[in-house]
Amino acid sequence: MKILLIEDDQIEVMKLKRATAKLDLDITLLEAKNGEEALVLLKNYQNLPDLIFLDLNMPKINGIEFLNILKKDDTLKYLPTVILTTSNNRKDVLECYKVGVAGYILKPLKYEKYVDKINKTLLYWSENELIKV
Repeated sequence: MKILLIEDDQIEVMKLKRATAKLDLDITLLEAKNGEEALVLLKNYQNLPDLIFLDLNMPKINGIEFLNILKKDDTLKYLPTVILTTSNNRKDVLECYKVGVAGYILKPLKYEKYVDKINKTLLYWSENELIKV
């Protein structure tokens, strides 16, 4: 399973790497520091990720702006994108679902809960038929 993490905080990148290393799944993690960098990676339609984890609060292009661009592309709009953020702002949650996000996960403070949420999310998407198509 190929995952694209769009996250500008290196500590969060390391945390996701550590969490996925604990799981019994074959995972390749691609990284982008912001939405602009992610769009460059996604231009290669032959090497698309199976799942995108997207932070909302980033420089250059924020998460919602990135989602709007992604969902306008006839190929990229089908990529399941899960928000992975600290923002529990109801406006953000509703806007993300309005644009077409596949999930919205709040980053918990406790590492064990973070690993559990990542594990459940990846187990679900590893079995999802969209990924297998």
